[in-house]
Amino acid sequence: MNKTLRTIKPGCRLFMVLVFTACFAMAFCEGCKKENSPAVKAETSQTNETELMEEQKTEEPEKVVIKSEIAGPWYPDDAKILIEQIGQIFQKAEAKPKDNVIALILPHAGYQYSGQTAAAALKTTNREYKRIIVIGPSHRTPIGGMLSVPKGTHYQTPLGQTPLDVEFINKLLEYPIFQNVQMAHGNQFENAVQIEIPLLQYKYQNFRLVPILTGQCSEKTIEKAASILKAMTDEDTLVIASSDFTHYGRSFGYVPFTQDVPENLKKLDMGAFEYIAKLDCKGFLEYKNKTGATICGAVPIAILLDMLNKDTKAELVKYTTSGQLTGDFSHSVSYLSAAFSGKWKSGPEIEPTTTEDKLSEDEKEILLALARKTIVYYLENKKIPEPADLGITITEPLKEERAAFVTLNKNSMLRGCIGDIFPRQSLYQSVISNAINAAVRDWRFTPVRLSEFNDITIEISALTVPRPVASADDIRIGTDGVVLSKNGRSAVFLPQVAPEQGWGLQETLSQLSLKAGLGADAWKEGAEFLVFQAEVFGEE
Repeated sequence: MNKTLRTIKPGCRLFMVLVFTACFAMAFCEGCKKENSPAVKAETSQTNETELMEEQKTEEPEKVVIKSEIAGPWYPDDAKILIEQIGQIFQKAEAKPKDNVIALILPHAGYQYSGQTAAAALKTTNREYKRIIVIGPSHRTPIGGMLSVPKGTHYQTPLGQTPLDVEFINKLLEYPIFQNVQMAHGNQFENAVQIEIPLLQYKYQNFRLVPILTGQCSEKTIEKAASILKAMTDEDTLVIASSDFTHYGRSFGYVPFTQDVPENLKKLDMGAFEYIAKLDCKGFLEYKNKTGATICGAVPIAILLDMLNKDTKAELVKYTTSGQLTGDFSHSVSYLSAAFSGKWKSGPEIEPTTTEDKLSEDEKEILLALARKTIVYYLENKKIPEPADLGITITEPLKEERAAFVTLNKNSMLRGCIGDIFPRQSLYQSVISNAINAAVRDWRFTPVRLSEFNDITIEISALTVPRPVASADDIRIGTDGVVLSKNGRSAVFLPQVAPEQGWGLQETLSQLSLKAGLGADAWKEGAEFLVFQAEVFGEE
């Protein structure tokens, strides 16, 4: 059946309920000397009071404190007890100071498991830093193939408030791969960055913090993030990649061996460290993929390795496992810390790009043909094709990372619709995977049969990178797709949904709240919104 290209405009087809699919990182983990807020100095000049107040307004942003919610479950929420605990950890940790330490790998389990391993690496540093960047993996919050930084001015733990490097963070937000997924920061499920902060508060003074959480980023995004960060990093910066290493046991779904477990775990982890020691980002990622090693912070480690200059020296500081500590190797997590010595050499500044290039008509035709032929191939062969299997040549613009939805309609009625919100693979790969998902994995429908496929038309929505908006009032009906998040629940509408139903902003958000399993008015308070745009095109 020959299908011709059709560009979709708002209001041209029936309403469809859309499935929100996001890439979740699984949780793998076990189990102050001084408050760092800036001092406020009294002004004694005879300057006009009104002018002085205006000047202070522009210089000092409104204070917004992000409170760490892991205090209590992960470490004592009493400052005195916490200081005593960390003090003992540092006292027991053995390590010699090293010159010119610019980066560390630290574990992020509870202090009783990995505290000494982390403290040993921190003790290798023999200086203060003005900025500390901590890059950790998101364990439960959907970030997709992007990185998230918080909006705020301070991070608070029982040991006090540490100022964020607001200027640095705002600069990162100029790049589409860095987004503000605010619910990812400070919540009780995301320990990777938060667990490091009290240790940093204890060890250092007068630094500004840059917390970064990563999603399941592609190698291309890793390379891009590393280039951006490297261009902004100076000699007064310490970069920390937060990661535990192998998570072994049935509860983690990873049992590659059952004999000589302690020895094999060490062999597996040291195999990964061999690539880290060589600063080989690509080799490290290939090793992880080949072995299946459950290194939860592989993306942060890879970003760090890509940032470092080739003359940087890497050194293993400490290695242990929870199995060694508890005597139970049926459920064991490995902890490794490393120090990197050298100098930061800033790379060329990367110019921010804010919009994706528009697809040409030929590229839209290629994607529609790719989706159709992919579904037929999968239904006939029960395996995912490569474009070459379908006789399709992929152009360079279609290899760029971009998210897509694929929608199937039969007799003007929805027959399947699944897609990505966040870019985590190339556009053509997103179309291939979601064409199959829409055909056979949309739980609302029975799988598509080959016998009915000639009666089905295909529509593709190629999305821009989602970005946060300050309030619901900033959402543009008919232009923006919307992701609503609240209390761990999320839902999405593509841009064309509201116009097709004739909804205004309030009704759209009420329907979106209901779709997320919340009350109709849930969007009015405590909800967060991401918006995106889409190029929508389909078959006639």
